[in-house]
Amino acid sequence: MNERVSGKPSGLAGRLVIEGLLDEDQASKAQAAATSERIPFVRYLVDEVKIDSHKLAEIASQEFGAARFDIGAFDSQFLPQGVVEPELVTKHHALPLYSRGKRLFIAVSDPTNLAALDEIKFHTGLNTEAILVDEKSLQKAIAEWTDAQDDMSGGLDDLESDEFDEIDIGAVDNDAAPEDDGNSSVDETPIVRFVNKVLVDAIKQGASDIHFEPYEKDYRVRFRTDGVLREVVRPPRNLAPRLSARLKVMSQMDISERRMPQDGRIQMKLSRNRSIDFRVNTLPTLFGEKIVLRILDPTSAQMGIDALGYDPDQKDMFMKALKQPQGMILVTGPTGSGKTVSLYTGLNILNEPERNISTAEDPVEINLSGINQVHVNAKVGLNFAEALRSFLRQDPDVIMVGEIRDLETAEIAIKAAQTGHLVLSTLHTNSAAETISRLLNMGVPAFNVATSVSLIIAQRLGRRLCKECSAPAEIPHDTLLEQGFTEEMLTSATILKAVGCDACKDGYKGRVGIYEVVRITPEIANTIMEDGNSLEIARQARTHGFADLRTSALRKCAQGLISLEEVNRVTID
Repeated sequence: MNERVSGKPSGLAGRLVIEGLLDEDQASKAQAAATSERIPFVRYLVDEVKIDSHKLAEIASQEFGAARFDIGAFDSQFLPQGVVEPELVTKHHALPLYSRGKRLFIAVSDPTNLAALDEIKFHTGLNTEAILVDEKSLQKAIAEWTDAQDDMSGGLDDLESDEFDEIDIGAVDNDAAPEDDGNSSVDETPIVRFVNKVLVDAIKQGASDIHFEPYEKDYRVRFRTDGVLREVVRPPRNLAPRLSARLKVMSQMDISERRMPQDGRIQMKLSRNRSIDFRVNTLPTLFGEKIVLRILDPTSAQMGIDALGYDPDQKDMFMKALKQPQGMILVTGPTGSGKTVSLYTGLNILNEPERNISTAEDPVEINLSGINQVHVNAKVGLNFAEALRSFLRQDPDVIMVGEIRDLETAEIAIKAAQTGHLVLSTLHTNSAAETISRLLNMGVPAFNVATSVSLIIAQRLGRRLCKECSAPAEIPHDTLLEQGFTEEMLTSATILKAVGCDACKDGYKGRVGIYEVVRITPEIANTIMEDGNSLEIARQARTHGFADLRTSALRKCAQGLISLEEVNRVTID
């Protein structure tokens, strides 16, 4: 604070009197009030006396011979993190700007605020130097910095105790834990709490994936919710290495390896009876390691077939195929289309004491009690084909192959399906007909495909309309017909559109399955053996009344479950 000499204001207060911005009485009262309320004199002048902050900074610069700094032009992502405690910044209204060697430069609006510089120096062990900035700009910068700190140090205090009463996070079943390299930064409480909060927030929002992404000038975290990626937070860019190290330690990866991709798992125990696994993958990019966490909720495998959204005729075909003692059921679609949930639902239906069920997966996503699950590991020679050979020597009834990727795996799986075993697997294809073409292109003989494959399920996941806010869509009848609706569909159709409310995100909440289920009939088998292409196979499937993906999506739209926009997003017209 400015001192008074001979009863008159001095220092900045005296200069304000000279400049005519205050009279002596006003200056004296302002000094006394600022002292009484324990706030910096300049802040009091701006907030209470309403002196223009730009003018005040100009006068302070002249009075103390200090150069002014435009903090508004300073990129907040470069502000030092974790150097000064937020309590000190708030208490002294002083913000650390940058450090150079052993000197820390502090933004202040009152250069006489020596108490701030001294206490920050004591706590940091760094020499401090004041940088004069405009008060209003300083207030804004401190608010932004504080918000960033809240994001970093935000804990789990807002969690409902009955849902998340015993949170415990750790790695899952990895061969060996990495050695500690002495990097203590991965144990810093703000980083730990921030990562924990992101994981829990993702679970609470129903996300399926979490993306930690470093870029040249910023860093972002995104959730995939209802199949769409949304940005949720932008931590400071300079925290990228510490966030990466923390996630790698949690999933028992080698934190010193930054040049090669790595895989790991994290288990979060939410309560006595519920835990969730995260499948973790790192990818070296131009500006650091991108880390993606796939959220694996065991409850999704316990949904039951009725919750998956099959049409009655599709459900009937799936159940009949599962009851067959042999044959192959293929579930196809792109990544994130729900193939794993469909497979695990089928396995749960088959999981009875009298059946020997074995699965080969890369990786094992959800642990199913009563089923022998094998995590394939190419590094030691345990690939899908080798696992299948071993299964066939152990008297299996049901075999699940995580994915058919090559001819060797396809041939062994088909041989198993032809010799009294029920085989379930996946392929990354867009439709049922293309699945047949893919197997043929791999080199599997057409006869083997036609006689072993019994059912193909191609699927997508569409965003379900929010029940609270969806509204009727005003779409001309002719336009609906052009989109693929039939007059029969439109007879009792309820075409709705997304609106958006507090209970949802952009008018959508949850997802619904869209399926193309094709049973390999004798006619389709003949088309396959006659080297029919995917178009001919698809045409044959339509003649049997098997709905393609778009028809199934239009049915869901007519039922008011999804919007027409969503139909066009997930299917091809």
